[in-house]
Amino acid sequence: MNNPMLLAVRTLLKETFDGPEKNASWYTEAKPGNGLFGTLEKLSAEDASISVNGTTIAAQTDHTRYYLWAANSYLNGEEPRKDWEASWKITNVDKITWAQFNDKLQQEYTTLLKKIDLLDSLDEQTSNGLLGAIAHSAYHLGSIRQMIKALKVPSQT
Repeated sequence: MNNPMLLAVRTLLKETFDGPEKNASWYTEAKPGNGLFGTLEKLSAEDASISVNGTTIAAQTDHTRYYLWAANSYLNGEEPRKDWEASWKITNVDKITWAQFNDKLQQEYTTLLKKIDLLDSLDEQTSNGLLGAIAHSAYHLGSIRQMIKALKVPSQT
């Protein structure tokens, strides 16, 4: 891949999901495990099911997966039938479901990287979609990290 924009998109997506490489970062804290996958792997299903300000980390995770699925569908030339509200209805997950959510998020992310590798150039629509995938995923990474902070605060007794 010789397209600098596609290389940048790939780099920023990898930082968002896998974390920064070689302790260098464009926008996340330059420590191992600071990407979305490293953040989520530290959480139990019970933690992911706790409501923080009306949503759960499980819902945030599934919503991020859903967005990547939609982005992948558009890159396939499809117009996906979207139901954004469905991804926010998740309130409680068990250990198996939580593992499935993480696996499906990984699958959509891997699919997106493979699609990027097949691109030679970018039109405006594809550019907006890929940049939107970075921004959207980074937003939810930040939301999840803030939710985790709220979960770890000792009770005020």
